[in-house]
Amino acid sequence: MITLDEFTIQQLRLYPHATGELSGLLRAVGLAGKLINAKVRKAGLIDILGRQGSINVQGESVQKLDVIANEIFMKVLRSSINCAGMVSEENEDVLIFDDQLSNASKYVILIDPLDGSGNISVNMDIGTVFSIVKRITAKGTCSQTKDFLQDGKKQIAAGYIIYGSSTMLVYATRRGVYGFTLDVETGEFYMSHPSIKIPDTGKNFCFDYRYYYAIDDRVKKFVDDAFKTRKGTNADLSLRYSGCMVADIHRNLMEGGIFLYPGRKDKPDGKLRLMYECNPMAFITEVAGGAATDGHNRILDIHPKDFHQRTPLFIGSKSMMIQ
Repeated sequence: MITLDEFTIQQLRLYPHATGELSGLLRAVGLAGKLINAKVRKAGLIDILGRQGSINVQGESVQKLDVIANEIFMKVLRSSINCAGMVSEENEDVLIFDDQLSNASKYVILIDPLDGSGNISVNMDIGTVFSIVKRITAKGTCSQTKDFLQDGKKQIAAGYIIYGSSTMLVYATRRGVYGFTLDVETGEFYMSHPSIKIPDTGKNFCFDYRYYYAIDDRVKKFVDDAFKTRKGTNADLSLRYSGCMVADIHRNLMEGGIFLYPGRKDKPDGKLRLMYECNPMAFITEVAGGAATDGHNRILDIHPKDFHQRTPLFIGSKSMMIQ
């Protein structure tokens, strides 16, 4: 078996001029994932369940594990010599790592430290999502806002970690999508999915039906048509919605399907954040052979205006996508 560290180092041989910074940054993300996994596995035994008592920049109630996961990533990435700064769902402003080693780095990262916070207290799947982009400003200088506000198609790599029945790290570069499962006995991520390809169609239909009457007629018709057959109900489709985007999209990558989080009358821009949720998941899905749009435009072509910008999301198997 090959570990995440070994695989990322081996990938350097494919690029004669590679500096190893991306590999180092991916290994740092893996380390943070291991530390968060250790906390998650003890969540029912120590006082880290429930709400922290504050509201984040998104206007959402912050869970204790949200804070812990964010702090872990800030400490690990700041200690890494391969990251010039980060944007997090939990922080209103960009976090610049202004020291000599960090300023020499050519990458920055955008991250949702813990997706699916509402699942924490009931022991359901949660996850981490991250996006890595190459900075625009010169190496050796302090990174700036423009380094982070880049189109999704500029991503160098993207990935997620899912904390479920097993803990799995999935990341994509333009060469492919790779999955690694954590062996808790050895503390290593081992290659378990060497080349992930999303099926062209599938049975999973991930949509929160609570908001059926709040979406526009075009999307409502798409939802209706998906389940409509000559006999009434499409028995081939399974309605899936876990409350964790990482878990739902991971299922679709493995089995085929579509995930919808459209805009609503009260939230026309949807709920999901473009920079550190939709962009990385769109990048992974496209590399795997799927597609991702906001219902009209390709997600990776959207030009961001704000770190915490929201967008509707339709993502999954190509033949199931909304037209």
